[in-house]
Amino acid sequence: MLERRIGFMETILYSVRNAVAEIAIARAPVNALDGATLQQLLDALRRASADSDVRVVLLHSAIAGRFCAGLDLKLLREYRSSQLRSVLQKLYVELFDAQFNLGKPSIAAVSGATRGGGMTVAVSCDLVVASATATFGYPEIDSGLLPAIHYVHLPRIVGRHRAFDLLFTGRAFSAREALDLGIINRVVEDRDVVDEARDLAQTLASKPSATLQRARAAFVSVIDQNYRRDIAAAVEQFCNVAADEEAREGISAFSERRAPRWANSYNSIGLSDRQTK
Repeated sequence: MLERRIGFMETILYSVRNAVAEIAIARAPVNALDGATLQQLLDALRRASADSDVRVVLLHSAIAGRFCAGLDLKLLREYRSSQLRSVLQKLYVELFDAQFNLGKPSIAAVSGATRGGGMTVAVSCDLVVASATATFGYPEIDSGLLPAIHYVHLPRIVGRHRAFDLLFTGRAFSAREALDLGIINRVVEDRDVVDEARDLAQTLASKPSATLQRARAAFVSVIDQNYRRDIAAAVEQFCNVAADEEAREGISAFSERRAPRWANSYNSIGLSDRQTK
């Protein structure tokens, strides 16, 4: 298979093979997202969009056993409000704008753990293919944060009550459950997930180019339904919550590998305080 290596950026690998642009996240150890990585991801998507030789975009991880752990929590501890807002603008707004205007189909190949902002990156693509061992989750609530964008996305896919379960328990769930819920397209049991995604990309790349481009443009316009406008509102929600005391405690607890000490949670109030006489 002919491969033309056309670029290396600090945490994003970019190459083109057989009309497919491959974008691999390579920020060890868990592909946590910071501002630089997100900017490089956006630059790679725009590069693929502008390349007339590229017909399909494939997004995956260069780190074994990890797709993306989500936002780097150092951002929430160390960034000023304006800096954090800039990062969230890239993750929530610019990423979906780049995908909306991509002009060609995109596929996420997911293996290992995908959490929080990693879910955002995966579902920004048109198709999501996952290994059988992949796991998913929206754990933000356990750190005093909001999975805000997924309040927009998830209920449209899985329904109100199932979305509430995933978003408010913060539990991890399997690739099989994600498939059953309609969050992903395929589960790959007996081969490498990137190879499966490459085959799918070749199937799409073989379609008539102009028709594929016009069909995707029509498709994303029809399903948008103010989606990107609602995403922009999620940035404000996240920033407001991230400034709260509970978020600071949740982030500190995660970094220190301990249970958070919530000021007003059930576990912080003695059972006797809840008993009635």
